[in-house]
Amino acid sequence: MFSAKRVLPFLLKNTNGLRQQKRFLSAEAKPAPWPRKVFSGVQPTGALHIGNYLGAVKRWVELQEAGEDVTYCIVDLHSMTIPPDPDTLRHNTLQMTATLLACGIDPARATLFLQSAVPQHAELSWILGCLTTMARLTHLPQYKEKSANMKEIPLGLYLYPVLQAADIMLYKATHVPVGEDQIQQLQLAQSLARAFNNKYGRTFPFCETLVNDGSRLKSLRDPSKKMSKSDPDPKSCIMLIDPADVVLEKVKKSVTDFRSEVTFDAKERPGVSNLITIHSLVSGKPVEEICREAVGKNTGQYKLLVAEALIEHLRPIRERMERYTRDVGYLADVIEEGSERARAIAEQTIDEVKEKIGVDGLRAGRRQRNVRQES
Repeated sequence: MFSAKRVLPFLLKNTNGLRQQKRFLSAEAKPAPWPRKVFSGVQPTGALHIGNYLGAVKRWVELQEAGEDVTYCIVDLHSMTIPPDPDTLRHNTLQMTATLLACGIDPARATLFLQSAVPQHAELSWILGCLTTMARLTHLPQYKEKSANMKEIPLGLYLYPVLQAADIMLYKATHVPVGEDQIQQLQLAQSLARAFNNKYGRTFPFCETLVNDGSRLKSLRDPSKKMSKSDPDPKSCIMLIDPADVVLEKVKKSVTDFRSEVTFDAKERPGVSNLITIHSLVSGKPVEEICREAVGKNTGQYKLLVAEALIEHLRPIRERMERYTRDVGYLADVIEEGSERARAIAEQTIDEVKEKIGVDGLRAGRRQRNVRQES
C-alpha cells in the first residue's frame, strides 16, 4: 500500500499539472480579438446641415486622422424607402461625395464608396432578414416614427434596419459612430450578429457604438426639437452651403430666452446652451472656457461671436465643396475606386457566409470535382 505521505505529493503535483494544462487549453481556445474597424454611412439627401457635420462627418474625419481603419458609405439604397426622383438622387449622390471630401474625408486613408455599387449589401440583407421577425422590426423607433402617418406602409420601411445591419456586418465593423437617437437601431445589428454566430459559428464581431456629441444639436427656432432640414422653418438649421450673411442672420434670429447672461444649462436654458454647444464644437474650446470668455456679454452680443466662429469654420469647407462640385469626373473616380475596395472585402464576407449557411453548393461541387480530377 501507498502511504499518505507518498501519495499526497503525487496527487498535488498532478492536480497542479492538470490545472496548468486546463489554463493553457482555455487560453489557446480563446478566439483572437477582432481587428478594430470603423464603419458608418450617410444618405445622399442633399446638402448637410451643421448638425450632420458636427455630429457625424467631423467625427469621421477625426477617426481617419487618428489612423483608424475607416470605411464610409453613401447609402443610396436607404434613400429608396420612399422612391426618389432618379435625377435628384444622382445629383445628391455627387453632391454628398463632394461634401464629404470637402469636410476632410481622404480617399487615400478611408474607403469611401457607394452602397448600390456593392451588391453584397442587398444579398446579406436578405440572409439576415431570415434571422429576424416582423415583431422585432416593428418595435424599432425609426419604423414607429416614419409609419405613424402612413396608411400603407412600404416593405422597405420594415427592412431598412436589416439593410443597415448588413452594411455594418459586411465589413465586420467593430465600432460604429452614431447619434444618441440611433443607438437602439444599432442593437439590431448586434442581435443579428449574435444570432448568426450562435447558429453558424463565429463570423461577425459584436459592434460597439461611438456616440457623437454633435448629435445633440437642436433647432435654432425651437430648441426643444432636434435640428433637421425637414423643418418647415428654413431658419431652424444652418446648411454647410449657406453663405456667410445667411449664417449670420440665422444665428441672430435663433431663439434663446429672456435672461441676458451667457450660461450653460441644457434643461433650463436650451436655446443659449445650443449656441454654446455649436461654439464649442467649431472652436474646440470646452464649454466652461466659452462661458468664462462670455462673462460681461449679453446673449445678443454672444450670438455675433458664435456666428463669426461658425462662418470662419465653414468657409474653407464651402470653398472646397464648390471646387469639387465642378469636377464631376473626379467625384466619379473617387467613388468607383472606393467601391472596388469595398467589393473586395464584401465578396470575402459573403463567400464565408454562404459557405456556413450552405448556399455555396455549386462552388462546393466544383471543389469536389477538382479534387477527384487531381487524384
